[in-house]
Formats: sequence, structure tokens, C-alpha cells
Amino acid sequence: MNRGERLPVVSGSIDGNLAAELAKKLGWEHHALVARRFPDSEAYVRVPVNSIEAVRSEPVIVVATTFPDDGIVEALLMLEAIHDVRTGNLTNLKGEGPEQLDNVGPGIILAVPYFGYSRQDKRFQRGEVVSASLIVRLLARHIDGLIVLDLHAPSVLDNLEKPIEFVSAMPEIADYLKSNVNPDFILSPDKGAIERASHVANLIDCKFSYLEKTRIDAHTIEHKPKDLDVQGAVVAIVDDMISTGGTICKASDALLSQGAKEVHAACTHGLFTGGAITRLDEHVSGVHATDSIASNPRALVSSASALARGVNNLLERLNL
Repeated sequence: MNRGERLPVVSGSIDGNLAAELAKKLGWEHHALVARRFPDSEAYVRVPVNSIEAVRSEPVIVVATTFPDDGIVEALLMLEAIHDVRTGNLTNLKGEGPEQLDNVGPGIILAVPYFGYSRQDKRFQRGEVVSASLIVRLLARHIDGLIVLDLHAPSVLDNLEKPIEFVSAMPEIADYLKSNVNPDFILSPDKGAIERASHVANLIDCKFSYLEKTRIDAHTIEHKPKDLDVQGAVVAIVDDMISTGGTICKASDALLSQGAKEVHAACTHGLFTGGAITRLDEHVSGVHATDSIASNPRALVSSASALARGVNNLLERLNL
């Protein structure tokens, strides 16, 4: 395939801005599907007539998140509509035609900025649904490849029998922090986030450590950087996602009490639930996240470049 062609990047009602930026990075065209809600809140999706020819090209990139729950329904409807168009099933009650076209074959790639339900990847109690497996099975029905941005535990998708490209926005976060924060140290909030945070530190060429939690008594836990003096330093705590922000707030308080000059929080996925932004603003000097979640009020870093890397890598693997 001639990669110079302006191939389609499509989106629904949630990730339009990110999809448009991804298309720009790839030098392709952004096509917004008709995606709206009926008065009773049920979702409606349609590939507009002026996008049908583009969607039948090879390949098509579908940008869709699985958060919040509305995103899952919209993603499934988008994939179904695109699959019908690509297989040539254009039958309709209005009789607008042509209603049947040739099947153009495989080439539907799903790019997921934030993969919701990934935390429920095991059955901890009898009778539980393994949510991650169910969502993956539903999404996989009409795709030929999957791109996922900064998935907390990639093992969630181990059973997916489709090519997957895991990508990270940590290089973009590193560039942003270096230009706008200029940290002396990068810290991981715990041992689980060490790989991502250390990657950022290496890209910035600054020191790295992780926070150790030491229980002082039944009610007190001390957070302290392992083998690192933060006196007078600008510190950035880096993680894949921030939800309530509780751990970040406690860690920041500890760092400031140990002499840190500033403490910043950075992540790919800014969930910021339960008043997290207000809480964080009281404890840190800045909160910095990517645009992987459209409703994120601190979306300061574009994840389009990271997704573009995944698109190019996956297309090479699929020989599309």
C-alpha cells in the first residue's frame, strides 16, 4: 500500500479531537461518524454518505475509548457500522443505493486511548465476571488489530487472538516535563510504576527513585524516596493513571516535609474521580496529564504521537 494515501481515521462523539490530531500526525483524513443519543439516551451511530468510500479504503483506524460505559456502547456500534460498510452491506429501508458492494477485506484497526475495565482481569471471588475478558471479546469481534495506550497490566489482553500494539505516552510526558517543569528528580509512587517513571527519568536525563511506604504504627504510613535527598529539589511523580489522587497527595506532603521545593504529578490517564483535582491542587504544584480521556480538565500532553507510532508499527506487522 502507498502510505502517501490519505487514509481514514474515524471517531464518534467522544474522541473527536484526539482522532483529528492523530490523523494530522499520520497525514491522513479525519472522518467524524454521526454519533448521537436518542431522547431516552440510547446511542445511535452512522457512517455518513460522504465517508463511505473512505471507510472502504485500506485500512481504517477507529479511535474509541472504553470509558465511561457510554464509550463501550459507542465503540461497539462504530465497529459494527464500519464492518457493515466494509463488507458491502449497505441495505436500508429508504432504498438508497447501491445497497450491496464488494467486501474490501480486513483492515479495521481499533486504537484505544484508555482501556476501561482493565482492573478486573481475574476472578477474585466465585461468581464474579472477568470484566476485562468480556470487553475484549466484544471489541475483538470486528477488528483486525488493536492499539492500546499505557495499559496498566498488558496481561489483561493475553487471550486476545488478534495482533496488539502496546504504546506509551511516556516519551511525550518526558518532553513536556522537561520543557515546562524541568524536574530534578522523577519519582514512581510505588514499585509497580517503576518501569514507566524510570523511562521518563532516562529521557530527561535526571535522577530517579521510587517511594517506599513504611508503616510507623496502625494509623500512620510514611512515604519516603528510596536513597534520595529531595532537599531544594523540583520533583515530578509519574504514573500511568491518577484516579482519586490520594496516594499522590500523601506522597507530595511527605516530599515537601523532606525539603522538596516543588512537587508535580504527571500521568497518561487522568481519571480524577471524586474531586481529585481540587484535592491535588491543595497538595501539588501542578497536575499534568495526556488527552487520553476526553473529559480530563488537565489534558496538557497530546497522546496522538504515541498512537501514531502504534498505528505505523501495527500496519507494518499486518502488511496492510
